[in-house]
Amino acid sequence: MSQSLPTMFRSTQGGTLGLEDAGTDVRLVGWAHRRRDLGGLIFVDLRDRSGKVQLSFGPDWTPPAVLLAARALSQEDVIQVQGLVEPRPAGNVNPEMATGQVEVHVVALELLSKSQTPPIPVAVSPGDELPAEDLRLRYRYLDLRREEMQRNLALRHKGAQVVRNYLSEQGFLEIETPLLTRRTPEGARDFLVPSRVHPGEFYALPQSPQIYKQLLMISGYDRYFQIARCLRDEDLRQDRQLEFTQIDAEMAFIAEEDVFRVGEGLMAALWKAVLDVELTLPFPRLTFRESMERYGTDKPDLRFGLEFQDLTELLQQADFRIFQDTTGTGRRIRGFRVPGGGAQLSRKDLDQLTEVAKAAGAAGALWVRRGPEGLAGTFAKGLDEGLTQRFLERTGLEVGDLFVAVVGYYRLAPLVPESQGGVSDAARLGGAEAALDALRRHLGDRLGLRPASRHAWAWITEFPLFDWDVEANRLVAAHHPFTMPLPADVPTLVRFTESGPPEGAAARELYDAGLRSRAYDAVYNGMEMASGSIRIHDQALQRHIFRAIGMSEEEAEQKFGWLLEAFRFGAPPHGGFAFGFDRLIMLLVGGQSLRDVIAFPKTTTARALFEGAPAPVEAQLLRDLHIAVAAAKGS
Repeated sequence: MSQSLPTMFRSTQGGTLGLEDAGTDVRLVGWAHRRRDLGGLIFVDLRDRSGKVQLSFGPDWTPPAVLLAARALSQEDVIQVQGLVEPRPAGNVNPEMATGQVEVHVVALELLSKSQTPPIPVAVSPGDELPAEDLRLRYRYLDLRREEMQRNLALRHKGAQVVRNYLSEQGFLEIETPLLTRRTPEGARDFLVPSRVHPGEFYALPQSPQIYKQLLMISGYDRYFQIARCLRDEDLRQDRQLEFTQIDAEMAFIAEEDVFRVGEGLMAALWKAVLDVELTLPFPRLTFRESMERYGTDKPDLRFGLEFQDLTELLQQADFRIFQDTTGTGRRIRGFRVPGGGAQLSRKDLDQLTEVAKAAGAAGALWVRRGPEGLAGTFAKGLDEGLTQRFLERTGLEVGDLFVAVVGYYRLAPLVPESQGGVSDAARLGGAEAALDALRRHLGDRLGLRPASRHAWAWITEFPLFDWDVEANRLVAAHHPFTMPLPADVPTLVRFTESGPPEGAAARELYDAGLRSRAYDAVYNGMEMASGSIRIHDQALQRHIFRAIGMSEEEAEQKFGWLLEAFRFGAPPHGGFAFGFDRLIMLLVGGQSLRDVIAFPKTTTARALFEGAPAPVEAQLLRDLHIAVAAAKGS
């Protein structure tokens, strides 16, 4: 709801005026958005944060000197006016403006600030082509005047209030955590801040408040939240920024379902407040294994089906060399049925499937479609009558349907050693799932199965506890090293790490054991929106995790001794989540980039164009910080 917000400069905001204000004398301020000079009459659209209202200057009510001043106005001049709110004449009502039924007959005008011609347009209509993004970011303070950006940031504010209100009602306390902290290994690259008073020592800017929120649980605060600013020194793209905002929450004395209940309730409150959409609760739960097997991704888009099937043993019997060559190799034949796809897709569409699969890293895509006369497609001739019948029974393929398959190494497939013609680490970790997932999404778009009006949330659970770093040839924490293992897998972890960090074949054997974690993600329409986990609260178990990722006792004490010490004084079971706030708002406003919902973002080259950052600093300042700048390679 708009507010009038009177000040010494204005009696109300222009964008709040309506027929109920007719006959009222008002004083308004804002920017001259557009001016139209019709000779006898002059019209100016006045814009403030609340919207626009038409100012009318005419000889019957406007003094001559004011008319003259109105003719001299330029776009983006800042003005103050006084006048009478009047209904617009019949036929001049503008349904495109919220104030389109009224206008203000101006009797006084004061120029508060003169504007030069803006280097980028502010008065932009829907459908107008915008200037290049780098130019808009260079003049971000002008770009932020556009109605779209004002609307986006107002919605961001509304979203933040919904978050605060909901979590406060759920008993959470908002607590700020430090921005100058200690570097945490095993994560993304940190931004380092040199200490002036401690030569050669550095703070790190937080990638997340992870350790602090765990310490707050140990401190007895039970439920914490923060709309937290986080920083990571990573490569940028449309959905990444060096600095970002997350809804960070932690709870004590809870299990996964307690966290899920709060997280999905928060999302339901946001979607209702902003989009007036009622989300269906509870969200579906899928384990990581279920998600990978059914959809080939841990970020499944559940707005549509097209679930995967494994037909390896069946299709290895076909008279088709690509299928036969998978025998004994660990490669699998997996695919999915597309109801109606055979009838709806042209031959050009079907040929494009190979390009989609190749772009995702596979050798190609194979397909058959069922017509009135039987099967046709890339492997149809390899199926004899009996095999065809069994294929149709397994897949449920009906007349008009399509079946798409990808042959390759799948991450969850049974292992065959590389020495026996099996899968390499690189192939296994890449997985053919990516190609099949890309095909599923591509066909979902092509057949209109992914409407923006549908809202499909899910929790993905039981992620792998460890990943394998192929280059370093060692175990790494898949989520972070503070994630609780699944209870059934703790004995295996302890067995491999009871005498110290496992090395070589033992480390690889531990990875191949497939230990699962109590980590989870919230996924929306095929996008990861949040991650979290139940945390380790026992120092002995935490030490086993540190050993598993190659830390000696001395290294663990050096890097995390203060956390291990805190665990000795009674740590409660706890866990939490972090939702990406920028990404949530981007989706809620229908934006295409995080830069659409962040007031002052960085470019994809990590620069702030409007202020010229980063920039060199004076030599004396570097000396004060005990820093010397080395020449860059090649300079």
